[in-house]
Amino acid sequence: MALTLRGARRPATAAALIRVGWRLRRRHWWRQFPFLPLPASEYVRWRMYTAYGDEDITPPADDVERYARWAVRNDS
Repeated sequence: MALTLRGARRPATAAALIRVGWRLRRRHWWRQFPFLPLPASEYVRWRMYTAYGDEDITPPADDVERYARWAVRNDS
């Protein structure tokens, strides 16, 4: 919810979050229920473990926004 509000206030942030979210989608996401372009849960758990040392953590909205802006800025 916090990221939605940030995106509503800052369109550039919304665009960055959408671009990064699309990049992280699971391959062939349309073949498996719930038919949404979501990342694989194993991948998300691994990323949270490598970033925070806990695979069950929910990252702070500030970290997600900062990463999205960085990833879009450094996109080649």
